[in-house]
Amino acid sequence: MRVYSASAVEAALETPALVEQLRDIFRSKITVPPRQHYSVPVGEGPAATLLLMPAWQETRYIGVKIVSVFPGNGQQGLPSVMGAYVLMSARTGEPLAMIDGRMLTLRRTAAASALAAKYLARADASRLLMVGTGALAPHLILAHAMMRPIREVVVWGRTPAKAEALARTLTSRYLKVSATTDLAGAVSGAHIISCATLAQEPLIHGEWLQPGQHLDLVGAFTPEMREVDDTAIQRSRVYVDTPMALKEAGDIVQPLRSGVLAEQMIAGDLAELAQGRCHGRSFHSQITLFKSVGTAIEDLGAATLLFERTRDERMTLR
Repeated sequence: MRVYSASAVEAALETPALVEQLRDIFRSKITVPPRQHYSVPVGEGPAATLLLMPAWQETRYIGVKIVSVFPGNGQQGLPSVMGAYVLMSARTGEPLAMIDGRMLTLRRTAAASALAAKYLARADASRLLMVGTGALAPHLILAHAMMRPIREVVVWGRTPAKAEALARTLTSRYLKVSATTDLAGAVSGAHIISCATLAQEPLIHGEWLQPGQHLDLVGAFTPEMREVDDTAIQRSRVYVDTPMALKEAGDIVQPLRSGVLAEQMIAGDLAELAQGRCHGRSFHSQITLFKSVGTAIEDLGAATLLFERTRDERMTLR
């Protein structure tokens, strides 16, 4: 069994190839049982969550991601989300690979957003706003920049110093990255707005939005969380990664409950976009919104690409 470290996963999963892999796997027949959530007590601190995310493709591969979410880890200088991915043969059940689950998740999540943007963002989008400064932020920025002609990036975070540090890290001769404390102004000037936060209340207000923008919402992965307000939902043509977003994502769940959004108003999901069963952006000035909660389909696609790209190498990747 091969073992893939975080650095090996990051090096092997290049965004363009991973985006195409995800498009292909969303067109394929994949079995995805419901993910399992378990609450784990952690002494006097906030309870942790254990998630099991299986998927398989008949006669090819079986995969399961084991994810832990420990909200109190930040106080110890540790990531709040960690995990591992096990890839097995769907012919024999033989374990084939153990993969760093955190990096696999970062790479496939960013690639899924980039895939959605290929269908939903304007082809000439050149200005990106990144809302959030966590581990996913640099992956989202670079993924979007590879799929659209992004030349300018503005980063906003609750802690300005973190936004400034991220901007310094990513600035290059091809990409101008700066930090801002003016979120409203940054929203109005962006072509793509990507959000990856733990916000409990909306950060993006619909009155700030401009014609032709694309919203990429990656945070707010529980029904209680929000990254955009109701006005933003009302002004947008809404897409999701999978139907699970209707049960798990606060930016979808809450508007559905209040009647601001009706289920039939959701234009489609990634599988329907990839298979041509629904249309993406219809006109230049349309505002589009993509809500992602993640899916084991993406994990299996990323793990499969990683394994098949490196299986001829003799040494374990560490």
